[in-house]
Amino acid sequence: MLTDTMLTDTWFTDTWFTDTHAHLNRLDLAKHATTQNALQAAKIAKVHRIMAIMCDFDEYEDIRSIVKTPIDGLTLGMSVGIHPCQDTLHEVTFERLLDLAKDCDVWAIGETGLDYYWSKEHINEQKSSFSTHIHVSQALKKPIIVHTRDARCDTLDVLAAEKAEHGIIHCFTEDYATAKKALDLGFYISLSGIVTFKNATNLQEVAKKLPLDRILIETDSPYLAPIPKRGKPNEPAFVPYVAEFLAKLYDIPLEKFAKITNDNFDNLLNQYT
Repeated sequence: MLTDTMLTDTWFTDTWFTDTHAHLNRLDLAKHATTQNALQAAKIAKVHRIMAIMCDFDEYEDIRSIVKTPIDGLTLGMSVGIHPCQDTLHEVTFERLLDLAKDCDVWAIGETGLDYYWSKEHINEQKSSFSTHIHVSQALKKPIIVHTRDARCDTLDVLAAEKAEHGIIHCFTEDYATAKKALDLGFYISLSGIVTFKNATNLQEVAKKLPLDRILIETDSPYLAPIPKRGKPNEPAFVPYVAEFLAKLYDIPLEKFAKITNDNFDNLLNQYT
């Protein structure tokens, strides 16, 4: 098990990690006081790259400001998108998303998708927004970040109908049949701290079956802190715990798993370059 001391140990020097999904504008700053301090903590923990996720239009400027503030040794990018549970789905248009997402610091489109757990009142609006995000992703050749909860069949149906083939199923918690269909479409599967939970045995069994060249890791911070930090506000500095758990699950060295997931994210971002 990793400890806070090990994160700065010289044994760890040649290993670095990518957090592919973090809500940097929503971090709990009681511990670090500022977002910049939280990012410095991530850097100390050998997290050298983070994608900051946008969920609503009013977050864009804050996130853009965070990722454009340079921190030596840390690469930051962001996404542009509207979460399916937001009240602003009716404001989503192809033109508006396209305009915001053209910036070179925007690496992906989303998070978007379908969520029938929290919101069943606006299913048609969710589907319409989801499709629009896919079209922007295709136009800009940037990957789409997909959120799905209690909507696996409709999520896969929309992806297939819109011929989406470039993106991430983020914070994956579904069964292997769902994973296989997403993989067949061309998607990457991102695993969060949930996979480390003691009661996540079904997800762990699914993870064992996933091809290593299609796996990504994330924190989804400030949510879903991994063991041994469960119950605390999550942050990008904790993504190595997710990596360590999965490296043990796959019985490969942590350094190798870190490189695999870094390379996977490179491949995703560079798919059309």
